[in-house]
Amino acid sequence: MLISKVWLNEWVNSHLDAERLGERLTSVGLELAAIEAAGPVLSKKIITGRIERVEPHPRADRLQVCRVYVGRKRLLQIVCGARNVAPGLAVVVALIGTKLPGGLLINKTRIREVVSSGMLCSAAELGLEDKSSGIMVLDLGTPVGQYIGDVLRLDDQILDVELTPNRGDCLSMAGVAREVSAFSGVKMIAPTTAPVPAKVQDKPGILLQAGSSCPRYVGRIIKGIDMAARTPVWMLERLRRSGVRPVSAIVDVTNYVMLELGQPMHAFDSNLLSGDIVVRLAEQDEVLELLNGSQVVLDRDVLVIANNNHAVAMAGIMGGQSTAISDATSNIMLEAAFFAPEVIAGKARRYGLQTDSSFRFERGVDFELPVKAMQRATRLIMEITGGQPGPLVEAVNRNELPVRPTVSLRRRKLQRVLGCELPDDQVHRYLQRLGLRVRKTPSGWRVIAPSCRFDITCEEDLIEEVARSYGYERIAVNPPKGGGYPKNISETVQYPGRIYDLMMDLGFQEVITYSFVDAEMQHRLDPEQAAIELANPIAANMRVMRTNLWPGLLSTMLNNLNRQHTRIRLFETGRCFRPPQHSALADESVRLAAVACGTLLPKHWNQEAQPLDFFDIKGNVESLLALTGNSELFEFVAVRHAALHPGRSAQIRCSGQSVGYLGQLHPVLQQWLDISEPVYLFELDMVSITTATVPVYQSFSRFPETRRDLAIVVSADVLASRVLNIARASAGPLLKKLELFDDYRGKNIPKNKKSLAFGLTLQHSSRTLTDAEVEDVVQSVMTALGQQLGAVLR
Repeated sequence: MLISKVWLNEWVNSHLDAERLGERLTSVGLELAAIEAAGPVLSKKIITGRIERVEPHPRADRLQVCRVYVGRKRLLQIVCGARNVAPGLAVVVALIGTKLPGGLLINKTRIREVVSSGMLCSAAELGLEDKSSGIMVLDLGTPVGQYIGDVLRLDDQILDVELTPNRGDCLSMAGVAREVSAFSGVKMIAPTTAPVPAKVQDKPGILLQAGSSCPRYVGRIIKGIDMAARTPVWMLERLRRSGVRPVSAIVDVTNYVMLELGQPMHAFDSNLLSGDIVVRLAEQDEVLELLNGSQVVLDRDVLVIANNNHAVAMAGIMGGQSTAISDATSNIMLEAAFFAPEVIAGKARRYGLQTDSSFRFERGVDFELPVKAMQRATRLIMEITGGQPGPLVEAVNRNELPVRPTVSLRRRKLQRVLGCELPDDQVHRYLQRLGLRVRKTPSGWRVIAPSCRFDITCEEDLIEEVARSYGYERIAVNPPKGGGYPKNISETVQYPGRIYDLMMDLGFQEVITYSFVDAEMQHRLDPEQAAIELANPIAANMRVMRTNLWPGLLSTMLNNLNRQHTRIRLFETGRCFRPPQHSALADESVRLAAVACGTLLPKHWNQEAQPLDFFDIKGNVESLLALTGNSELFEFVAVRHAALHPGRSAQIRCSGQSVGYLGQLHPVLQQWLDISEPVYLFELDMVSITTATVPVYQSFSRFPETRRDLAIVVSADVLASRVLNIARASAGPLLKKLELFDDYRGKNIPKNKKSLAFGLTLQHSSRTLTDAEVEDVVQSVMTALGQQLGAVLR
């Protein structure tokens, strides 16, 4: 929100300079982002003038010779190429010796043998606009010979204030002025919104058919307007300083009232309307051509303004081309309405639109404002373009208007939350200054918020209002009192901090991503699981809730790859969401996931870079599983997953139940994401790795270990994990450690076969094993492997 300080001072003059005013606004929750000048510092030789006479240039068809009066009985001859010069216009004149913001120095010169003693300036040449189509024309009656900086008040300062979504009431000069009046105690002076009497009897018929989506709609016909009328400079400057582009006098007035009061408005060409104005929901696949030239196919939940059985505007978002005003327009119908925030929210983004109107309606517009805004806009239009207004027509369904709740504020609750005690009359004064209706009760106050404050609905909201008014910086810091007691943490629960520490020790960096993700990416990564669609997504690429953590992690990886980072290792813990099965709420689960690409280790001068592979990421997962103390309960089973490489992926199971997946990103997805190198990723259910076994002490055996290494030949499609599981089960209680140390395929190994070598470490707790006992274990293992897998000793 851009705020002109000069304009704000007309509403409430706090006598604070811009810096101090910005600090006070920030302290009450309207954060100041920047303070900017209203325009460049112009030479004092740029003054106002009046064109007395215009003649064609004798030697150039596109140039004209103007006689310009600049005061003090000086009449200058200036050659100009602008098409909009005319006798009687008030203009901006750069005298000889002036240096313009663009660096141009004005000298007395001859243009096609005609002397030119100055320059008629456009707004662009003054640094006020990026582009101009002609010279800047000032309002009639502008004093001649005045410094243009004083006339336009270019000493103004613009406060750029960032508002949170709950403070839609401050998206106007009136809203900001209310805040300034509340903290400064200076009375606010608002422009008149007195009724404008009708001069003609033409009036629109209005039918409300959308229930609470639009319970109030105000319309008025104004006949005989002059579309050629120029918007006055004072209004153009206020629009410019608010970041709004001027269009035409009528549109400029509706935009001005929106900035001034906070009520978005729209103007229809009433000659293009027939019959009643109907506010309704769109028909499915109803087509509307918008003012920006685009055609949209509407859904049933989109609110529209209809006429003659056709939609003529997207309510609260943008008007339609079929009833747009133009240079030929002579009669208009003005619209001011209340559209419920929930029916407008997200609709503009759905169709790739973003308008000042939708921005305000999404956050909530005062439902009592349309009549006042209509009177204000009518008065301004009549002053600028002329015309005769008809009666103001208000269609209202009072049973559907928002109800402002009565909220109780307890004195004890206020004191407990703030940590300090405030006098009752001070609290009462704070609330009244904010426009709230306040009634004293024995325990505190009963309060009704004004119609513009959608954000005040409960006791905590009122406490916040008191705290803002009192000043957060004035609340004393009181350290909490109480004994500190250590938390009793069960040994059967793995503290998440250990997991995070291990992930960082493994070289991963933690990230936190949105729970809202791109629908297409989510479907590609988890096509078998339906995702929950959002009713009002914050962006088109954040339309669904994530079912796993991979979409956010891969998006973050892409951002880093695009910035020339080559070795990336990221992890995240967070909630994933799936459609509800047995309740109205989504099924949620907390998961841990990671992605990695690049080299195994950072580059080093004495070590050749080794690319990351499947077994490196599997080793990382095994390190996590070891934290539980139950790593033998977990197994890796080769399965297919839509997001993973079919030959380099595995399902992670615990006691036969799936708890996660790991593997290489599927080549099709890698190509779709435009990633040039392999990406490895995994995901685990946090419950599976935060459940631990209580350690039980076992004494060390004083007797020696015996190791036997076996090399067997099995079919190439036999998983090493299956070999190890069979060996472990058949070895019996003497087995202390089992490890695979070789996987060989090649010379001396039959086709479609492979050699696996593993070591058996055997030990007895109370004596030394005999050779016969060791051979019995080895024979038992080989027998089991031969019977179940057809393995033979190599």
